[in-house]
Amino acid sequence: MTSVAIGPTDQLDPRLLEHRRELTGYCYRMLGSAFDAEDAVQETMVRAWRGLADFEGRSALRSWLYRIATNVCLDQLSGRQRRALPMDLSGSPWQPVESSLAARRPGTAWIEPMLDRQVLPEDGDPAERAVARESVRLAFVAALQHLPPRQRAVLILREVLRWKADEVAQLLDTTVASVNSALQRARATLASVGGVPEPRPPLGDDDRELLARYVDAFERYDIDAFVRLLHEDATQHMPPFEMWLRGPADIGAWMLGPGAACRDSVLVPVSANGTPAFAQYKPSGNGGREPWGLHVLEVEDGRIAHISSFLDLGSGLFQTLGLPARMD
Repeated sequence: MTSVAIGPTDQLDPRLLEHRRELTGYCYRMLGSAFDAEDAVQETMVRAWRGLADFEGRSALRSWLYRIATNVCLDQLSGRQRRALPMDLSGSPWQPVESSLAARRPGTAWIEPMLDRQVLPEDGDPAERAVARESVRLAFVAALQHLPPRQRAVLILREVLRWKADEVAQLLDTTVASVNSALQRARATLASVGGVPEPRPPLGDDDRELLARYVDAFERYDIDAFVRLLHEDATQHMPPFEMWLRGPADIGAWMLGPGAACRDSVLVPVSANGTPAFAQYKPSGNGGREPWGLHVLEVEDGRIAHISSFLDLGSGLFQTLGLPARMD
């Protein structure tokens, strides 16, 4: 936010800053956007900084910050259309041809990725960390967007963050009965859109080898080797374009056709949305490499099952995610 000068981040009260990462995760699940989550957390910090002198410890600081963040998110969501992934909009895959790029939507239409280091705890109980990873998977974040904003808040607070019903009721200024009713409706909606992810085991040695082969094949642009790594029903989408592809043959055809400009790219490993990911830097005209897209991968049964390629295209996505602006 630029409307309020609060000084450098490191001048904020440390009590506020220690909650920044978990608040970013909460706002990201609510809003489905890295950009909007960062704005919401910044606004939360501004409001908390203004009110900290009068806080007087009337409630736990963490609960107070979540109340502020919830109100900020509800304000942001007022009157907005839900964000989506391309496969949510069209039941049929597109053809791997140049003309499929004609359908494009603004960035505000799409779910955006988020790096794990920005939203997930670094330590703590392994079971809680596993729940946190599942709750930022792209499919789950997209499913959350089907819920009305207050139901969304209730479900995240109760199911993901494990708040008690009376704590959520106090935060939302409502009753326990209303919280329980909202949670029941939210669960039913998520079940209807298939948004409850199956728990996944940690990546094993075979999975890590698969990812190394993915990088090797992509950087060499050996598309025959690349498509052999894909599940037979593998899918790929590339926001901000509406198109999505299914099957190794079409994905390979795309990469050898309209996507061939990705030759000589490099991939930098990161973790995003609780899954393996790679930041792709494509050759630029001046000899270096510039941000192109973030590949967020889903691995199933020893193969790549889904590739979400979030293209930067000047949107500032890499900057928001704290990724290098250039690769020499």
